[in-house]
Amino acid sequence: MIDSHCHIAGDEFRGDLDEVVHRAVEAGLSGSLVIIAADDDRECARADDVVAAWPGVRLAYGVHPHTASRGGGEPGQAAQLVEARLGGAPLARAVGEIGLDYHYDLSPRDLQQQVFREQIALARRVRLPIVIHTREATDDTFRILEEEAAGEVGGVFHCFTGDRAMARRAVDAGFHLSLSGIVTFPRATELHEVAKVVPLDRLLIETDSPFLAPVPHRGTRNEPAHVTRVAEAVARLRETTTAAVDRATQDNFDRLFGP
Repeated sequence: MIDSHCHIAGDEFRGDLDEVVHRAVEAGLSGSLVIIAADDDRECARADDVVAAWPGVRLAYGVHPHTASRGGGEPGQAAQLVEARLGGAPLARAVGEIGLDYHYDLSPRDLQQQVFREQIALARRVRLPIVIHTREATDDTFRILEEEAAGEVGGVFHCFTGDRAMARRAVDAGFHLSLSGIVTFPRATELHEVAKVVPLDRLLIETDSPFLAPVPHRGTRNEPAHVTRVAEAVARLRETTTAAVDRATQDNFDRLFGP
């Protein structure tokens, strides 16, 4: 089993990273994709600690839409920073997380779009998939993905929370969908329907640790070991076995991000 998206290089895991990794391995995880904020020097430095603690991890570097305006939003600056981080990280397998967030609007929307475009262009140049964050920005997200030919490298809509129509749109555009602990929430009925119909060869599962802990851990700090709960929920919804979900998502992960 593999956690396709977590943030265990963050401050939340600074005091017990080894224990978190131990629990993940004990739960049967072979690894995870650890998301690193390219514009956070401390988090980038802790990426080395994560790799040392858990050799099975792979890394993704990107500038999140929340911080798109950091540094004044100078054209090309974000992509240059991400490219520099990628160059120093042999285990880097993706550009992300990147995208648009119109819910919080912590950066102006025009700058979010500019930085998103720049990082897609970088991903195409270095031939790496992208990890997409989109919130209340569906149409602009798909428009930019199409205009920037992001389908050439593919990637994943992480922590997917859209409806069946959006899921079909993402799959048709050549992307994977990653389901998080939200799929375990009883009232997430729309997402339950997505879990039933997403093609098995486009499915991933994640924790988004330290956020969105699944039932029965809801309200606590999330961690990679809890991805087993996501797999169990998806298996129930699809009327299959957890082992089948495990095999498929592991294969999809390896195909997308490399062994």
